[in-house]
Amino acid sequence: MARDERVQSAIDNWAPRFIANGIDYNDFQYVTTHVERWEDWCRAWSERGAFYERMGEQAEAAGNGVSIAYHYLHASMAYHFGKFLFVSSPDELREAHEHVVSTYKRALPHCDFPGERVEIPYENGASMYGILRRPSGTATVPVVIIVPGLDSVKEEMHNYGDDLLRRGMAVLALDGPGQGEMEFNFAMRYDYEVPVKYAVDYLENCQGIDPSRIGLMGVSLGGYYASRAASFEPRLRAVIENCGGYDIARHFSKRPFITRAAFVARSRSANEAEAMETLKNFNLSGVLKNITCPLLVIQGRLDRLVPAEDGERIAADTKSVSELWMFEDGNHVCNNIPFKHRPQQSDWMRTKLGA
Repeated sequence: MARDERVQSAIDNWAPRFIANGIDYNDFQYVTTHVERWEDWCRAWSERGAFYERMGEQAEAAGNGVSIAYHYLHASMAYHFGKFLFVSSPDELREAHEHVVSTYKRALPHCDFPGERVEIPYENGASMYGILRRPSGTATVPVVIIVPGLDSVKEEMHNYGDDLLRRGMAVLALDGPGQGEMEFNFAMRYDYEVPVKYAVDYLENCQGIDPSRIGLMGVSLGGYYASRAASFEPRLRAVIENCGGYDIARHFSKRPFITRAAFVARSRSANEAEAMETLKNFNLSGVLKNITCPLLVIQGRLDRLVPAEDGERIAADTKSVSELWMFEDGNHVCNNIPFKHRPQQSDWMRTKLGA
């Protein structure tokens, strides 16, 4: 049987991301070798997640804290990459996502940098959820809000957070509208400065957090969100955007089918045409001039999802405050060359926030 083009698309476009964000290469090989139909994708990854979840439970029973974190983190990532674009089966997606949240929560107290799942007041009495982690020690520290993209979630941002925590910064990984825990009841929104405002409001009242040193970073669509938020939220001290896109609707038709389907689902649109209309508002033209804090623009020349010219446009519109790191050999989010930008971006943020 020929492999489903959706399965092949997921492998072709996101394999480096899986590895960079916590999937063991052997698990990636095992699952993708045995999946030919897209309908089996979430089930196969969930089975791998359940395998690690059982090992986590065995480690818990034995009181092996380091192994508890290891197994539950691997379980959470396996469940996540099963459901990340599986919008064709909402019930299956939701069940897998519940395991993403629950297994990560079980790992969190045992991680090198423990943390807590926090509830952040949002519009009309609703809540956003985040993962707040602090470096060791009791000093008041700067904090970086980490924003996921279209098909990522706060739990997937774990390795990004570790990089920042090792450099003395706290992190708040956030699920905003259309993302993670908010994807089921809230549509994605172009004016992401609104959820960021609520996150900053929350951080201003957190013990041990310096509210005068708040940074923001976003990857993929989260990069767009970060740029947009930086244009309207004056309390941000420094911002990193990685392959976020300038005009999201412009290249919609060229994206893989499973990505377009995710845009439809997470914008709560009826079809691609309606999603396209919604995405016309996801455009940074005319707003980037408002950014006054340092902005780091990261872009891969080989990005097949967000053209390199989009990163160049963002940098051009913000040239008085921005730096452009264009990687000629980088793919989307430069996940194929993490050693070239992940440590360095965290060093950049540490310098800007004075950590």
